[in-house]
This record gives sequence, structure tokens and C-alpha cells, in this order.
Amino acid sequence: MIDEALLRKLLDRALQRGGDYADVFCERRRAVTYRLQDGRIHDASYGVTLGVGIRVQSGEAAGFACSDDLSERALMEAAASASLIARDGQAGTIGVAELRHDSVPELYACDNAASVEAASYVALLERAEMTARQYDPRVVAVNAQVLDETQEVWIATSDGRLVRDCRPLITLGVQAVASEKKERSSGYAGDGGRTSIDFFDRVTPEMLAEDAARIAMVNLSAMPAPAGEMEMIVGSGGGGVLLHEAVGHGLESDFNRRGTSLYSGRVGERVANELVTIYDDGNLHEERGSIAVDDEGVPGQHKVLVENGVLRGYMQDTLNARLMGVTSTGSGRRQSFRFPPQPRMCNTYMRNGDSSVEEIIASTKRGIYAKSFAGGQVEIAKGDFVFMVGEGYLVENGRITAPVRNASIVGNGPDAMMKVVAVGNDCAFARRHYTCGKGGQYVPVGVGMPTVKISSITVGGTQA
Repeated sequence: MIDEALLRKLLDRALQRGGDYADVFCERRRAVTYRLQDGRIHDASYGVTLGVGIRVQSGEAAGFACSDDLSERALMEAAASASLIARDGQAGTIGVAELRHDSVPELYACDNAASVEAASYVALLERAEMTARQYDPRVVAVNAQVLDETQEVWIATSDGRLVRDCRPLITLGVQAVASEKKERSSGYAGDGGRTSIDFFDRVTPEMLAEDAARIAMVNLSAMPAPAGEMEMIVGSGGGGVLLHEAVGHGLESDFNRRGTSLYSGRVGERVANELVTIYDDGNLHEERGSIAVDDEGVPGQHKVLVENGVLRGYMQDTLNARLMGVTSTGSGRRQSFRFPPQPRMCNTYMRNGDSSVEEIIASTKRGIYAKSFAGGQVEIAKGDFVFMVGEGYLVENGRITAPVRNASIVGNGPDAMMKVVAVGNDCAFARRHYTCGKGGQYVPVGVGMPTVKISSITVGGTQA
């Protein structure tokens, strides 16, 4: 997008008033979307985004400016605007190193998705709709969407890094709506990742549609959820949302540097049962949250957050890492060139344990089996969370007895991790396309979990 000479000029201009560090983030993104509703293609879109974001770090603050005008004049003005954060600094104390091309790990193949025919996307949606409707006559509506995008980024930094990354991302999601008498329910299934449309030769739209229809039918016949304190089994894969929200956000370095996280200053302390080991990975093949390099040009990494119940570290971007006296963990991510990076999760998951799913269920006297969640929220400072169960079942005397609906889970992240009494041997990543929101920015993430049993949690429901 921009030649190296201009990148160097932009970095020089950004640091003209001083500062500790500067970077230039150039982005070109192409996105294609098709959506099926009421048996037809309801809408389709194609978009291209081009722009540059320029940032200067000065002490604990950062100046940021962006431009979708790629003329040299406009970009130099943006660099000058970003430099204002360091207006009280000593100009020229930090120079710009000679730019060097850094290699990027090969985590994904950046195919030319622009060559895919529209008919190929439409066929995926039509196959999904046909399968969901054929699953059961009570399926009365099907909605499906496919998104295929390619993001190319070029990142130049004042310490001399120059990297390019090309990131594919494709997703296919299917929602089935079932109705019988006065009852109505829905089910959802989706998949995809940093790959190409060929992925859906392996994970077919028929597989996703059947799963969505199955969940809709389960929820249609479900009984009202009981309320009270009881055991909880968190399902493999989709249960990772609980880990992401209730624990993951609290381990991002900006919250911990400011002392607003429950985990602040607790590295080396026990924060979970010894059965619990939690990772965040930026370098898993094809996973949705994977990044060969983060949005500051630092390679995506395997981070050990909690090991056998002991807190080992936080997810770091360059700003917070510098202020905390450590190095970046490749966790600086941004939604687009219009935003500065923040420390964010990539693919967060819990390590396998030794128990089988059958053993975990058999050991449960009375509890809720939350196979997947439909959404939730957490208060970072306290770790308190609320989650809605998307697919849930009642477990009684070691057996799954009935599906339940309208169940919510209320608890505290660290408390729940301390109450883990069994970890399954079936870790998987959620087969949904999760997008994480923080500070007004949204980025794709992956979540994973083996089946986990928590000894006690509060369940909100409509049946006493």
C-alpha cells in the first residue's frame, strides 16, 4: 500500500515532538456477505476498506490518528496529529531504526477469495436451508449467512520492524426456528476460521443445519429450568465462552496495570483449583482467533495464563508491557485501522484433564449440564458474571433426564475456578464464530474447553 520511504517519513513525523515508540498500521480489507432469509437470498454485500492508523506512545499515554485518504499530505497530517500526545517531550530523543522485513509464520493460506463465484456462496446457504427444513416439519424458518473476508496489513514500527500479514476469515452460520402450538424456539450452529471456502467440504452446511435444527427441537420440548444452588457441568467446546468472559478478560494487562482486575498483582498466587490450566494461543492452525503477527507486528504466541491453578502471567501489548517491565505476548489487537490496539485474547482454552464425560455425569447428583451458552457478561473488577444457557439439560442421580430452557448461570469467575472438581479429556474449540467486544472494538476470537464440573453454582430459572 505504502512504500518504505513514506513509512519512514511517517514514523519520523510521529516522533517529531518526542515519545517512546511509534507505529504505522496500514490495512486493506475485502469482505463479501450473503444472507438467506425466508427461503431466498435476502441481501448480499461487497466492501473494500483502505486506511492507515498512526500511533505514538509517550509515558502512559498514546496519541492516535487515522486516515482513509492515502495521499502523502493527509498521512503526514495524521502523523503530526498523533505526535501531539508527546508535545511536552524532548524531540529527537527517540530515533527511528532502519526498517527491516520480518518474516511471518505460515498459519493460514491467503487465497484469492475474490475469485470465488457468487453461486458457490449461495449454494452453501441453500443446502443449509434444505437440510434444516427436512430435519423436522416443525422447523418453520431458517436463516443463514456466509461471510468471507481477507484482511491485509502492513505494520512499521519505530524500533525497525516491518511486517506484512494476509489474514483470511470465513464463517457460515445457520439458525433454525421451530414452532409447535404456542411454543417457539431456535437453535444455532456455525463454523469457519482463518481458511477458505474449501473448509465447508469438510464441515458441510448439512452438518451445521442438522445441528441447528436439533438444538431448536431440543429447546422446543424443554421444561422450565429449575432455580437454586446446584452442581454444574460445563460442556466441551461451547463452554469456553464462560472461560473467556469470567476469567480471560480479567487477565488482560491493561486492567491489571491499572489495578482494576481481580487478578491484579497476583502472579504466582493460586487463583483456581489445581486441575485448571488455561492457555491463550495466537498460533493455532486455522482457528478464528489466530494471528501470525498481532496488530503491532509481534508474532502470535502460546501464553500460559494459569498453570495447575497458579496465575503465571497476563496478555500483553507493547504499551502495557513496557510500563510493566515485561515483553509483549503478541496480544495487541485492533478492530481496524480506525482504532489503536489493546491487549486482547486470541484463542483461549483450558487444558485437558483425566476424567471422561461419562464419569463426570455419573458423579453428579443434581445439577445443570450447560452444553452451550447463548451470551453473558462479566464485571472485570469483581469477576461477577451472568450467562444464559443456549442448550441445557437437567442431571439427576448420574443421568441426563430432561432438556431445560430459560436457564441462567450466576457466579464469580475466580470462585467458579476454585470449585472445579473434574476436568474432562475432551477439549475442543467452539464451533461458532465468536466476536469479542472491548472498549468499543470487536475482534474475532476462539474459545475452547473440555467438559468441566463445578461443585456449586447459582442457577436462575422459572421453576423452584
